Formats: sequence, C-alpha cells, structure tokens
Amino acid sequence: MTGSTLVTGGSGFAGSHLLDVLARAGTPLAAWHRPGEAPYAGAGGVAWTAVDLRDAAAVEAALAAARPRRIFHCAGLPHVGESWQRNAATLEVNALGTHHLLAAARRLGLDARIVVPSSALVYRPSASPLDEDAPIGPSSPYALSKLAQELVALAGWADGQAVIVPRPFNHIGPRQAPSFATSSFARQIARAEAGLAPPVLAVGNLEARRDVTDVRDVARAYVRLADAAEPGRIYNICTGEAPSMRVILDRLLALARVRMDVRLDESRLRPSDTPMLLGDASRIRRELGWVPERRLDESLRDLLEHWRAAVAGGGAGTDAV
Repeated sequence: MTGSTLVTGGSGFAGSHLLDVLARAGTPLAAWHRPGEAPYAGAGGVAWTAVDLRDAAAVEAALAAARPRRIFHCAGLPHVGESWQRNAATLEVNALGTHHLLAAARRLGLDARIVVPSSALVYRPSASPLDEDAPIGPSSPYALSKLAQELVALAGWADGQAVIVPRPFNHIGPRQAPSFATSSFARQIARAEAGLAPPVLAVGNLEARRDVTDVRDVARAYVRLADAAEPGRIYNICTGEAPSMRVILDRLLALARVRMDVRLDESRLRPSDTPMLLGDASRIRRELGWVPERRLDESLRDLLEHWRAAVAGGGAGTDAV
C-alpha cells in the first residue's frame, strides 16, 4: 500500500481509535499488530501485518512493503505498573523498537512524517501545570523507556527525519484494558451489575490527581500533529484539569445500576505513584488549534457502556486484570 498511512500498534487502545479517525477520513491504511494478537476489526479496509518491533529485519520488511507517507508509531508496552516486573522488555520494545522503525525508514529513504507518542510521565513530578519545557525526571521503568524513546525519535529528527513527539497525559475511553485504573473501575461495576461478581470495587490510590483526556481526542491530536506540526517539536496533549481518582470513581459510581462497596486493595498500589500530573496544552492549542472536545463525564459513560456490552457478550468473565 504505497503512499498509505501506517499505524503501528493498531490493535491497541490509542492505535485502534486512531484507525477509526483515519478510516472515517477515507485514508488508505496499513497497520501492524503484535504476533499472536488479533487485528482490530472495527476499521475496515486496513492492510494488517504482524510485526515484532524487536525484530529489526521484520520491521524493515513490513515498512518496505507499505512505504507509507505518514507513520503513527503507537506500538509499545504501555502499562506503568507492569513495567516494574517487565523493565527490560519495556525498554526493549519502547526504545529499541522505535530505533528499528526509524532506522529502517532511513535506510529505505522514506519521506514520511512520523508521530512518535511519548508520555507525560517523563516529567519530574510537580504540583504545578507542566509545559513542554518542564524538568524531566521519570520515576518508573515505563517512564524511563518513554524518555529513551523520545531521545531515539529526536535523534531521527536530527538526522533529517520529519519526527514529531507528542506527550499525552492520561487518556481513557472505550476499549481501554482493565489493567488501567479507570477501566478497571468500570469493568468491576459492569460485572457487578450483571451479577457476575459481588458489588465490591477494589481500588488503589484514590488521592492521585490525573489530567485525563478522552482517547478519541488524543487520536484527533495525533492526526493534527502529523498534518501540521513542526518536526522536532514536542507537544503536550491534555485538558489542563486534574481531578483525583476519587472524583473519577465517584462519577462512575453515580452511573452504576447497583450500589458498590469500595475497598482498598494494596496489590493495586504502585512502588512509585506521582501525586499529581497536570498538563499545560497551550502550545498545541496555540500552534495547531487542537482542543479536547469530550468532557470527562462523556468519557466515563462511554467506558462503562463499553464494559457493559463486553460483559453481556461474554468478553469480561474473570476477575483478573
């Protein structure tokens, strides 16, 4: 599919929503998924390839077949909590995998605009809103891997590639894995409503405050960045508000059809948990005109409806997250 748009990690949370946005625009699409993982079926007309980012030869072969004009590199290991047990794999997939992609694009002479999403967790924890010039200080293996990924991406830009680096803050919405806190809350509620579990909701740290953006708004931001951003530049993607996880939980509980008993589960506490993560999105608003369109209550409602449908369809039958 020469001249197409490529989404790596197209079966993932952000990647699948990005495919939805691109498919609605009529864009010729290629996407990669992890070997052994089923492709996302919601967006039609996508040319899928199974690619292990750790395999440099496989990356180059798949890239040579697609020869895309735009690349959204959404593939990677995304979970902060799991990174403490999988620190080597997280660094290998997120940083080395990005190196394999950019190096192959250079060898193939691709003239492509490449969006490499990083993470707001590369910033040093702060009680103030974080703009793109805020001090760096990753506090988890995942955050360290994303900083390494940024450095790889910006090295590609220094070598002449049109690389743009967004730093999304937390994002939520339908299809988010239940290993993430807000999605876990919604799934537990849906299972209790269906009578598949007692009305007990296990939680971790509810005092942490997070700047939360709907994943569909994040996907729109990625497309806007690919089309119009200045290469080599970093852009926060966020709302500028940071409700506590307790507030987020309370809003979900207000949507629940059963009364839930909330209980602390110490296994859900992280070795390091940033008290507040609040972003400043002035740059992307000023330079590209992007603003979030969906409010938190809409995102939470849609997430809960997603899990209700998954439970009804038999897709969420166990307690494991």
